[in-house]
Amino acid sequence: MPSLFRRKRLMAVLIGFIVLVALIGFSIRDRDTLTTPEKFFKDTVGWMQSIIHKPISLVDNSVDNIQNMFEVYEQNQVLKARLSEYKGVIKDNQRLKDDNTELRKTIGKTKSLSDYSPIQATVIARSSDRWFEQMTINRGEEHGVAKDMAVLTSEGMIGKIKSAGAFHSTVQLLSGFDRSNKISSWVVREDKNEAFGLIEGYDGESGRLLLKGIKLDEELKKGDTVISSGLGGVFPSDLRIGTVEEVVNDQFGLTKTAYVKPFADLFNVNHVIVVDRSMQTVDNEDQKEDGDS
Repeated sequence: MPSLFRRKRLMAVLIGFIVLVALIGFSIRDRDTLTTPEKFFKDTVGWMQSIIHKPISLVDNSVDNIQNMFEVYEQNQVLKARLSEYKGVIKDNQRLKDDNTELRKTIGKTKSLSDYSPIQATVIARSSDRWFEQMTINRGEEHGVAKDMAVLTSEGMIGKIKSAGAFHSTVQLLSGFDRSNKISSWVVREDKNEAFGLIEGYDGESGRLLLKGIKLDEELKKGDTVISSGLGGVFPSDLRIGTVEEVVNDQFGLTKTAYVKPFADLFNVNHVIVVDRSMQTVDNEDQKEDGDS
């Protein structure tokens, strides 16, 4: 009896094993369709995967978005810094370009003033309370600068040396000139002789020089050029000063006064030329001596 029971149990296990092998073989073979249990199992697994995948995907996307936000912020900060540097480079480049242009003009003007022993200098300071009247340059007596020497830029005359130290000097601008600071001048006219006058003042409202002492019978036109005459014994001749803009009779009706717009910008100055008259004076005296002999 016990042996019969064992044989039946062994037979059941064997049959079950055969059925399992048959099912496995049936399931792994290539088929175009699935059975209903396989479909149910497959769909159940898919739904479970979808349910698990959605929160995980949401968390992953949130983490990626936060990381991207930080990266974009950092990149934005870098770009802003580079943009600021770029703007600074543009400004520096423009400043250097302007300085280079001004220096080239100054050097060219120096060559044209070879008879006047020019001394190149740089503006290093302007007093806030006397901005429109004076400035300081980095040349003094050790460089050949002396009181009352003319000072000009590549555009024209801007003033004279008011006082000279050993290595620095103070320049009195034309805008600070008064009756005690006069420039003997010629008004150059087409088809006419030069008209004489004296620069002896500055009209702050219009930003023009006052050329006084012009004879009533002298006819001046707008645009006539005003240059130094050299007759005053202080400034060299032929230094460009400005152009005539307006002519009026003086308050007594005896002479005319011309309003002259300076060639040079008196308030935006970086590089100047100090003109020494001595060399021209020596040359003129040598020429006179040669002529007398």
